[in-house]
Amino acid sequence: MDAAEVFTKLDCELHPDPSRTVIRPFHFAYPQAFAAGGPTRLQRVAQRIGSLDAEVRERMLAFLQGPMHERHCNAEATFARQVECLTDELGDTPALDDRESLLLGAYLSQEYAFESAALFNPSIVRIPGTDGTIDDAEKRGPHFLLSLRGIGEGHVSSVTFRTGTWDGDRALTIDPASPHCIPPRIESDSEGWVRLQCDESQDVSETVVFPVLPSQRQGIEDLRMVGFRDDDGSEQVIGTYTAYDGRKVRQELLRGIDLRTFEMRPLTGAMTGYKGMALFPRRIDGQYVMLGRQDGENVWLLRSDDLYTWETGKPIMAPRYPWEFVQIGNCGSPIEIAEGWLVFTHGVGLVRGYAIGACLLDKADPSRVLARTRAPVVYPSAEQRGGYVPNVTYSCGALVHGRRVLLPFGVADEFTAFAVAELDDLLAVMVAA
Repeated sequence: MDAAEVFTKLDCELHPDPSRTVIRPFHFAYPQAFAAGGPTRLQRVAQRIGSLDAEVRERMLAFLQGPMHERHCNAEATFARQVECLTDELGDTPALDDRESLLLGAYLSQEYAFESAALFNPSIVRIPGTDGTIDDAEKRGPHFLLSLRGIGEGHVSSVTFRTGTWDGDRALTIDPASPHCIPPRIESDSEGWVRLQCDESQDVSETVVFPVLPSQRQGIEDLRMVGFRDDDGSEQVIGTYTAYDGRKVRQELLRGIDLRTFEMRPLTGAMTGYKGMALFPRRIDGQYVMLGRQDGENVWLLRSDDLYTWETGKPIMAPRYPWEFVQIGNCGSPIEIAEGWLVFTHGVGLVRGYAIGACLLDKADPSRVLARTRAPVVYPSAEQRGGYVPNVTYSCGALVHGRRVLLPFGVADEFTAFAVAELDDLLAVMVAA
């Protein structure tokens, strides 16, 4: 079998939808040269609202609440939180009544179409605890959580989610996305975690994780989720992603407490100031293990006794074939199969084209590469070569059920497609490393 014949593309695709919006904070201030000696811009806006004629104020509220209630199920609560967060900055501004405060909250907010430009680079995991026993799961097929990178105004990246089911063959169902999207409530603790409370979401598709920290100002990119099982048998969804502030990148971790509560914190150590780290689904020899691309060119293996600190690593696989001459990296977390650790890889070749291949690592010693594909198994096709970023196919994770694999992948950094393959066919087109 030729490598290009291993995967069968499914009809299902997910495209960006500019009508899906979330309410985000809107900040404004005077330039530094004009900031001293008087009220802040926020205080001046509050003063102007306080001076409104009651009839004008009520007309403004009616104009505001109609479309906001149609598009957002918690708009008023969100506006109230915006004001609460800026209480100190409001200072001695005369107190506003509830109606005026609601208007101020709207002035401190903006609708953000988080997937208006693109919806791509998917990752996928089983939803813990929903499949019943292992035997039942084998019969029914997995219920999964899909993460997607959305791009909106200013080329800012956020994370959004979908759920779905796959029968282990060619029947794939993506649950419809809710028309409403909910901004998380942001909390923090003394241990460095930032908690995203999404308890107002009725469906996980309503949850949008957008940049909330200075390190993420320009985006939360390429979440790589894994269903991690610790030595005590506990399971949780953990994801690593690239935080980008417009100049520097660093790796951060997203932990799913449940489908409505997430926690994030930065990773530390010499290995974490780079893109594309992906966690193995369990410890190996008592240590946490990740893949990365620390030098920008090769696949690296990293080990740590601490999930949050990554100081050392070494390259284990370098570009060998023309489609990966520029660089090679992972396409998500390794998947444990009988033969070893299955890792999907991306390679960069001619005209900055991104294609997807795969390799197999030794189960006991994942620094040993047992086999790899000589040619890509998924690559930009003639009809799908163009888009937001031409010549790109890329994934942040796959799902194995039985002896089949489901691979969601981004096309042209614009939309998401899906393909399935037999594991035996994939392994058959690999050659010994």
